[in-house]
Amino acid sequence: MLYVLKAACIAIYGCALASLVMPGSASGLAFAVEIVAMAFLVIHACEVVFVFGRLRLYRGPLALSVVLTLLFGVLHWMPLMKAQSRRSNS
Repeated sequence: MLYVLKAACIAIYGCALASLVMPGSASGLAFAVEIVAMAFLVIHACEVVFVFGRLRLYRGPLALSVVLTLLFGVLHWMPLMKAQSRRSNS
């Protein structure tokens, strides 16, 4: 299920980028997808601020964890917290 939601995020960003690049795509649907993608990015940027300490749980570079949070939000950092919780309970 997590991969499906991540794929949906990527699809939204991809459609928004395509609507910006493709000529003649000034339809209402294209505009709506752009608004949704911008809203995702703003919400996920706020998430970065509020869960920055939790982003350090990622085993890779912190900058990559920030980028993944900007793209996927809670879909990136919540599994990190759950894994940390399971390790501390063991």
